[in-house]
Amino acid sequence: MSKQKFDLKSLDFNNIGGWPRNAQLVFCAVLALLIVVVAWFLLISGKRDELNGLEQQEAKLRSDFEDRAGRTANLEPLKQQLTQMEQVLQQMLRQLPSKTEMPDLITDVSQTALSSGLTNDLFKPGPEVKRDFYAEEPIALRMVGTYHQFGAFVSGVASLPRVVILTMHDITLKPAGNSGGLELAGTVKTYRYLDDEEMDDAKGKKAAGKGGKK
Repeated sequence: MSKQKFDLKSLDFNNIGGWPRNAQLVFCAVLALLIVVVAWFLLISGKRDELNGLEQQEAKLRSDFEDRAGRTANLEPLKQQLTQMEQVLQQMLRQLPSKTEMPDLITDVSQTALSSGLTNDLFKPGPEVKRDFYAEEPIALRMVGTYHQFGAFVSGVASLPRVVILTMHDITLKPAGNSGGLELAGTVKTYRYLDDEEMDDAKGKKAAGKGGKK
């Protein structure tokens, strides 16, 4: 049986049913191939990209899970360390003067300066500033004396019964005229711990402040 030949130029695309049998078979094969290619790009290729995205998402979720699982395993020891640190902090704070001891402590600091031979031209406590768990009180001062007298003052403050922390702010040290001495002027800050009532009040104000920001 001989194969029927056909000329593409002679085919009428408006009358496909009138084409030769071989031409119809070729056209159906090409059309089927075209449908497969379009389906690949529209369906299979899209699903493949979606699958790759899901695999990446799975890897990320797995990594996050492992990270959180590790954190959870270490959470209890961290809580214990935090509790221990808070206890140590409270012990250290209790070594600072209390609210009732503060006035006497400031007087002791001033008297220590005088007993060391320093001249107190200015020794003026300022308004107290409360922080999260302690309070600081600035003291504006101007003292005149020798290097050794300042050394004796620092040593005397360190030997006071209560732990005294003095931090210096905007302090200047310069020669005091022609006397051969030194003039120390500026602001120092001393600190005390907050009692339980003050701590509760500070926490309440902090919580109220956060609530007002919402």
